[in-house]
Amino acid sequence: MLQPALYLLPSTMSDAPVDSVLPRTNIEMVREIKHYVVENVRTARRFLKRCDREIDIDSITFTTLDEHTRPEDVPAMLDPISQGHPIGVISEAGCPAVADPGADLVAVAQQKGITVIPMVGPSSIIMSLMASGFNGQTFAFNGYLPYESKARAEKLKEMERLIRTRRQTQIFIETPYRNNRLIAELASSLPSGIRLCVASDITGPNQEIVTLPLSKWAKRAYNYDKVPTIFLLYN
Repeated sequence: MLQPALYLLPSTMSDAPVDSVLPRTNIEMVREIKHYVVENVRTARRFLKRCDREIDIDSITFTTLDEHTRPEDVPAMLDPISQGHPIGVISEAGCPAVADPGADLVAVAQQKGITVIPMVGPSSIIMSLMASGFNGQTFAFNGYLPYESKARAEKLKEMERLIRTRRQTQIFIETPYRNNRLIAELASSLPSGIRLCVASDITGPNQEIVTLPLSKWAKRAYNYDKVPTIFLLYN
């Protein structure tokens, strides 16, 4: 029996078999939990069925927590814990509460003194950093770069400065259909000696993690469009 606590359950980031990326303990937990706070109900239901086809999805309560959720609605999501039930938190992909709306729920749980239990699972931020060859002592995840051209250029200059002055690895993402355009933009706007790591389809069958200077990316053939990809920059 699980204690009434908030369990942060990483989900898969690809179509790889669940048991190849998640420990057995996690899968056993999802068989027991009946209350979930999720970023996307459809994705969460699919993930649970991939964990165990015998799970009775109709007996499970799903509450959505996404970028549209009002802050005043978050505390009530923890009510099942006060009734003695565990709650699972599932992101759309990877680790919940990391670059994810689930962090708002965790913050409220901590304020209320509720036990929060993070479980082991894949994180594109950590896995790409591990495989990049870049500085893992100091790094920053920037989320999506600004879309507006001036703000975007200023952000790239800021990241370049942090790489140079603080030796800080810069990590960020892009809308998948603009991945190729982003690489070309980086190669044309940043010093050619800066290294770019492109980590694509992490844990998936087409996983590819490549680190090269921008001068070589400018000449390289690639196609990462529409594939989940994360980018890292370092000197």
